[in-house]
This record gives sequence, structure tokens and C-alpha cells, in this order.
Amino acid sequence: MVARRLRRHGLAAPAPATDLAEVVSAMCGAHAQVMSAAEASIGVRVAGITRADVRQALWTDRTVVKTRGPRGTVHLLAAADLPMWVGALGALPSPPYATGANALMTPDQVDKVVTAIAAALKDAELTSEELTAEVVARTGPWAGERVMEAFQDKWPRWMQAMEVASRRGAMCFGANRGRQTTYTSPARWLPGFTPMPPDAALPELVRRYLHAYGPATPAHFAKWLAIGPRWARDLFERAGLEPVTVDGEPAWVVAGDTDLPAGRPRGVRLLPYFDAYGIGCHPREKVFPGRAGERALNRGQAGNYAVLLVDGTVAGIWHQKRSGKRIAVTVEAFGTLSPARLKALGEQVERLGEILEGTPTLTLGEVTVGGHA
Repeated sequence: MVARRLRRHGLAAPAPATDLAEVVSAMCGAHAQVMSAAEASIGVRVAGITRADVRQALWTDRTVVKTRGPRGTVHLLAAADLPMWVGALGALPSPPYATGANALMTPDQVDKVVTAIAAALKDAELTSEELTAEVVARTGPWAGERVMEAFQDKWPRWMQAMEVASRRGAMCFGANRGRQTTYTSPARWLPGFTPMPPDAALPELVRRYLHAYGPATPAHFAKWLAIGPRWARDLFERAGLEPVTVDGEPAWVVAGDTDLPAGRPRGVRLLPYFDAYGIGCHPREKVFPGRAGERALNRGQAGNYAVLLVDGTVAGIWHQKRSGKRIAVTVEAFGTLSPARLKALGEQVERLGEILEGTPTLTLGEVTVGGHA
């Protein structure tokens, strides 16, 4: 199971540089709340590329798009997959923070905001301030009221609908304007963009997930996508899957996709914050065994720590501190590393430096920095 996932993720052997977008597709997106982490996630899976290549794929070639993906978090997704993602995510229930007593808008107001966003971004890249002005002009002053709690500040009311607008294909990220984030229409990334019908998109998303992370269960899928267990069970029933048994427990794969690589998983990799492999792979205790479950998880949640992967399982955590071109990497291993693995770790640190276009140094010792929020 672990060897299969490593291969599917490009972590057993990196893919050629020409397959950058295909790698992003295969891993079901790279978490991009921290862009340097997304660049490292992709770089460790694609031979020879640097962060400049990721940025070119995103902002120039537009084979990759920055938008909200699974769990409503910012991801880089393959642009060719965008119709599937929007068709699937747009059919999901509204996020919990925007429903019931937490809702700052009625469903009708949300619809009006999404329509306004789509119109404003059709042929433009707008900053948050500019988009606020456009949304307010198209809906009313209520949309601009600063009532949304956010990072010890208050944001305009309409911003609570940003995830829904992304799910429905009304917005994605545009290129930064200096230090300012901009937003634009997904149709500008993918000419002729049309969301896939939900009854096709949702089962396809299940199959994509299982290709990358299977064998898995509906409960694993529900955690990955942040949906209710009943939704996940229903989607598994509609996706054309095949039951298998893993360590005596039932799980599922795409029908016919039961092949497992020969031999044990091998290799050393440095995975950054929020890397897709750690977040999507279950059961947690198989990926984060022993000490890793205590040190590299945050109350069972993966991604808050950058991890050292040895033979497909978490065997340490690491942290980088950048100063100009210098990148100081500290690795805290949970056990003794053999000379061969120490050599491989040194090579991974050098590769990290190549990806992030810096000069790295390696220190073995305790990581004293806490997990990423």
C-alpha cells in the first residue's frame, strides 16, 4: 500500500519536468496557502525543476491554477482538471462556518454575491479592495459591512462567500500585483471552461482520490474532503469501486486498480508543510507510526509539521530558516539514520536548495519551532 502511494505521488522516482501539471493532477493538488511549500511539494516530485518553473506553469503557461480545493483550502490544481473540481465542489453542502448561526448572509445574498463576483472578474484581475467595491456596487452596501472575523480583524461581509464562489467557478487567484493578492475568473485560465456536471464530477473525484491515496475508506475520503460521512458513503457507492482487504480491514480501490508494486518501499524525502501525501494517506498510524504520531501530528491532524519520509513513513520532522540565499535546514530524526540514509538526506537537502533557489545547510538536531498554524 505504501509503495503504491509513493509511486502514484512521484515520490518513489521523480517525474520528468514536462509532466509538472500531470504530477499536480496525480496528487489531487498541492496545498498552496504557503506558496514556498507548494513549490517544494511539486519540486520533490518533478526532476530538475525549481520554484521558477512552478511559477511559470501557474502564471505564464497557465497549466496550473491557484484556487480553493479540498477542505476549502488554497491549492494549486491542474488547470485541465478544473471542470471536474468545480463540478464536484460546487455540488457539496455549504461549509459549516457559513451556515446556521454562523452565516453572515442568507442563501439569496450568497447567490447575489457569487453572481457579482463572476461579473466583476470576467475580464479582470482585481485586488480584494477593488473586488469589494465591485461587489458592493452590484449588490448593496450590506455586502461591504466589516462583520467577518478574520485574523484579529474584520473583513467585509461578502468575503464569507469566497469559498462558495470558488467552488462554483466564479473566481480563482490571479497573479500578485506587487504584494497584493488578486483574483480573476477561471475561464481566463482555461478558455471554454465549463464545469463538469456534478453527477459525473463527484464520482470522478472519488476515483482520482483513490488512485492517489487508495486503498481507502469513505471515512478517509470524508476527512480529506471535509464532508459528512453519509455523503462520502453515497459517493463511494456511485463511483464504480472494488472492495479489498488491508491488514484485515475493508477498504476500496477503483475497480480493476488492484496492482501493487513489487518489493518494499524505499527512499528518503523531505516533505514540506501541508504536503498532500501526509494529509491524504490513512490510516494515520500506518503513515505516522510510533513517535511520529506524537511529534508530527497536531491532535491527529497532518500537515502542520514538515516531515522526513523514510521508506514511505514519517521518521522525523524538519524546519527551514531562510536568510537571503541561505537556507538553514534542521532535521529532527526519530531514530538513528544509517550512513546510506544520511547520504540520501543530504541529497534531499541539496535538492530542496535547488527547488527554492538557495544554498542549503543541514543540521541534525531538535526542531524547536512549533507547528505551522
